[in-house]
This record gives sequence, C-alpha cells and structure tokens, in this order.
Amino acid sequence: MVKIAVVGTGGWGKNHVRALSEAGNLAAVCDVDAARAKEFAARYQVKGYSSVDEMLKRERLDGVNICTPASTHLAVASKTLQAGVNTFVEKPMTSTLKEGEELIKVAESSGKILTVGFIERFNPAITELKKIIDEGSLGRPILFEYRRENRRGENITDVGVVKDASVHDIDTARWLFGEEPRTVYARVGNVMGKNEDFATILLGFSGERTAFITTNWVTPMRIRQLSAVFTGGVATVDFITQEMQIHEESGTIVPTHTVQEPLTLELKEFVSAIEQKRKALVTGRDGLNVIRIAEAALASSKSGSAIYLSAYGS
Repeated sequence: MVKIAVVGTGGWGKNHVRALSEAGNLAAVCDVDAARAKEFAARYQVKGYSSVDEMLKRERLDGVNICTPASTHLAVASKTLQAGVNTFVEKPMTSTLKEGEELIKVAESSGKILTVGFIERFNPAITELKKIIDEGSLGRPILFEYRRENRRGENITDVGVVKDASVHDIDTARWLFGEEPRTVYARVGNVMGKNEDFATILLGFSGERTAFITTNWVTPMRIRQLSAVFTGGVATVDFITQEMQIHEESGTIVPTHTVQEPLTLELKEFVSAIEQKRKALVTGRDGLNVIRIAEAALASSKSGSAIYLSAYGS
C-alpha cells in the first residue's frame, strides 16, 4: 500500500487527511501546532509530528501532501523531494514565479513526482466537458466564461484571490483548450484585505479563443460556474452540484454522470502515479505555468495593459 503523509492539517489539509485515511493510504500527519498534530494522529491512528525533518527521518514514505500556506511551499516541498519522496503541493504551487522555477529544478534533479492540487480537473462535470471537447460533438470551443465567488477563508493570508482562487479556472481553461494562453489582460482590486480580493481576467488563446474569469472574495454566496460556448452549442457546468446542461438549437439536455468527490479522485490519481512510476496528470510545469499567468494578470492590472506571455518570465 502506498504510504502518504500530510503536512498541514488546518484549512484544506484536514480534508486530505480524511480522504487519504478513507483510502487506506494515510501514514502520518505533520503540523507545526504539536497539539493539533497529536489530535489528528490519535483520530486517524497514525504517527503525528510537528517537524517535517523528524517525520522524514523516522517514516518510510512514498508520498507527501503539502497543505501549508503558499509562502512555505518551496521550503517544505524542497525538503520532501530532496529526501526522495513524491510530492503533492496544494495550489498555488509556490507563492511566486521565482520560487516556482526553483522548485521545478529541485523536482527535476530528484527524479520524483511533483504534482499540484488543481482539484477542478478531477470534477466529474469537467471531466465530462473535456470528453465533449475531445469528441467534437458540440463543435469547436471558442469561449469559456467562469464565475467563482465566496467570502475569503480566514486561513488565507499570504496570497490574494488571483493566486488562491483564480488559479483553478486558469488551469482548467488551459487544460480544456489544450494549450497555453498567448495574452493576459486583467483588472483586480481590494476592498476587504491587504491582498486583492476581486479580479477579472481575460486570457487570449490561439484562433481568437478566449477565457473570461471573474473571481471575488467579497460576495457572501458560494458560486462556482462555467459556461462553455462552442460553435455548435453551449455547455454550462456547476462545479458544486456537478450538474451539466447542454444547450443546442434542438433543445436542452442534462447528461447524467456519477457524482464523486473531486478530492478523492485527485488523491487516487496521485497514488496511481506513484504505483505506476509515471508522471501525474497535473505536473509541476502545469503549476509553474499557472503561476506565470497569475503573476502576469497582476502585472497587467498594475500597468493597465495586456501582457504577452511569451515575453513574461523566463
């Protein structure tokens, strides 16, 4: 059985602990809060640590899931990769593009898996949409319109809404279109915290294809929606309910698929990649490219101009 530890048991990390335990892959937990680490270790009947170094020294692990604040990802992931452990890092992969480039070098020299928590790729509704695109049943996709909003989580303090929330839709847009965007134009703002808490991002792909992403931490309701416009119809997706509707001239249909927890599917894929000694579906390069796009969006808002990604970053 693949043995995985979770570093960081607060916020989203506690869900990783629960899902890995249910799958039978949880081997240890680690948290800087020793009392919290002890609590989760007792609840899930695994070893608990307050030091990553001690955990890596004492445990024989196949993988580590890092769910700590983004500003710590480079330091923690570098340790796990250099220790020869396959590593899953929650989004964003790092808090800056420079840090992301450093982590990629560490991962490549280690020869181990580096994957990033872009959970929406594993949402069954998005998986179904990807099949529709690949099969061409609705024609060619030309426009993706995303809407993602809710109040900011109390534990998110080191990055703003673009790097924490918009990155989900940046990643699925590039995955669904099957390429990197050429241009980025964005407007962001701040009304409730030290970092930006609302953003509108326009990504320009080849062939005049476009992704329009709106994200905010201001409105009290929780919304996760996508409208995908094709040359032959429109597909709408609710990320929360996993419902999809397909609208064509002949009418509207609601495809059926099994509702599954995306996190469980995401972690199952990580375990499978470890078992099969292959690249994960989401690679470290995906994480790096998304950070580049997110930083370009912030730079675009600051300058008031579109950013050409071919000239942004290394």
